[in-house]
Formats: sequence, C-alpha cells, structure tokens
Amino acid sequence: MKVKVGVVQESPVFFDKAKTLEKLEILVDTYAQKGCELLVFPESFIPGYPRGFDFGAKIGSRTDEGRQLYADYVANSIDLESEDRTRLEQLSKQKNVFLVIGVTEKQNTNGSLYCAMLYISPTHGLLGVHRKIKPTGTERLIWAEADGASLVSFQTAIGKLGGLICWENYMPQARMSMYHKGVEIYIAPTADSREEWTATMKHIALEGRCFVLGCNQYYTKSMYPKKYNHSVKEESEEICPGGSIIVSPLGKVIAGPLFGKAGVLVAELDLEDVSKSKLDFDVIGHYARNDIFELKVNGQPEMRKS
Repeated sequence: MKVKVGVVQESPVFFDKAKTLEKLEILVDTYAQKGCELLVFPESFIPGYPRGFDFGAKIGSRTDEGRQLYADYVANSIDLESEDRTRLEQLSKQKNVFLVIGVTEKQNTNGSLYCAMLYISPTHGLLGVHRKIKPTGTERLIWAEADGASLVSFQTAIGKLGGLICWENYMPQARMSMYHKGVEIYIAPTADSREEWTATMKHIALEGRCFVLGCNQYYTKSMYPKKYNHSVKEESEEICPGGSIIVSPLGKVIAGPLFGKAGVLVAELDLEDVSKSKLDFDVIGHYARNDIFELKVNGQPEMRKS
C-alpha cells in the first residue's frame, strides 16, 4: 500500500489560537487537494512553541508579568472538550485527510498544560492523544508530564501510526514501546533544529524499521507579536530554522531536511518497504533476544484499530 504524506514546516500565529486554526485550515485544504492522505504539524503548533520565554520564573521567585504570560498561553491552548475538537474533526472529515497536530492542551480537570500530539481520522474523528511523558529542561515549568496511557498507537486505513515528541525520542524504552506496537509510520514533531536531530531521525528509522516523519516549524524572532517580543531571550533572528525530514525504513532520506524556510515536504511511502527492511534486522523479531531482554511498559494501551 502506498500513502502520500505531507510534513508541514510552518509557523503558527503565535499565542493566537483562532488565527492559527485559520492558517492550519488553509494549509490542510491546499495539501489535501494535492492528494496528501496524512498531514503532520510541528510540536505545539497551536498556539506556538514558546522558545526563548522564561515566564518570569527563576528559582525562588515568579513575576506577575510571567503569570500573565502563562494565563495568555492557557487561554489560547486547545481544549478537547470544546469546539476546538469539533472543528479539527470536521476539517479532517471534510478534506478526507488524517491529521497529526502538535498542540498545547488544557484540561478542565486541572490547571496544568500538556505538550500533546493529536491523531485525527477523517472517518473516526479524534483517535487519541499522545501527551509528552517528560518535558525537557525548563519546558517543565509550563508543561506537566503524562503517564504510560499516553503511549498510544493506531492501526488505520493508511498504516500503523505512532510516535513521540521531541526529546522523548532520546528515551530508549519509549522508542521501544512504539516499536513493540509495530508502528509503520513513526511521527516525531519537534522543536529541535540541530543537525544532530537529522541523525536521530535516521537512527530511529533504522532501529525501528519504520518510516519516520520528523516535523519542525520555521520561526524567526520578528514573527513574535510586539506584545511578547521584549520577553524573548534569544539573540538570533532565525530562532528555529526547521529541519523537517522524511526517512525510509532503511535510514535513507526521502525528503529534506528542510532548513532556512517554511515549506511542506511531500512524499509517497510504500508500506511494503517496512516488510522488506526486516529481512536482516527486526528489533522486535529475530533481533529481539527475548531470552535476555524484557520490556515492561506500565499503562500503555493496546494499538487501537480504526
């Protein structure tokens, strides 16, 4: 089976959920018309990855301005118990395209935010949510961490989907939890634009014998609204040059890496290549050595079929 995918390296309308949703709808319409069956958006595309912000916090103190910035972030985050979910589900259905979207998610049950990846099907709506199990560094100031129930995967009409966000991909057991589900299209939204990230995406493809879609945004300091620009602790104008990439199950780059501009990587994936790649290496099969190693993942759900 062949699947046409698009990896969207774009910028949000920072801290503006309404305008970012409008931009997302235009992008989805454009690339659905080009035949894409799956579109992937970067880490916290809605309402934006807050690179360079400290939210007025240092050890022992927080500022009123930082608390207000957090409140603004909360107000523009995605609520899956609201019209936000309905709007994204309708978009997926109307354009007949699977969507995987990086968002910051708020919940009615607590005041914390989560860095999340939404899986949306044109026929089944919201399939599920992966929430980051370990935010990196000072991301922990604004994002809570999820548990094993967040390590979701899905068997869909376009293949078996799963993945991790940004530096979760450096957690060997987390990667193995995806491989053990037989993920064929491994999705990795990120905010990491280093050249080293390219190597990571190749490694995961080789290790998991899966297609890897690494998706980052392109962002410059001047894109921040004037209201927030003074709070950004970044010297460089180009604060996120991108680096989105599509890699084959044999670690070969199919498209990208895309640096220095916005754009969408489009490629046709032949899922039979996953089977072919396992002739000489299968991390959960003939290379697993189950007589020596055992992986236990607390709370991970079974792959959902849809």
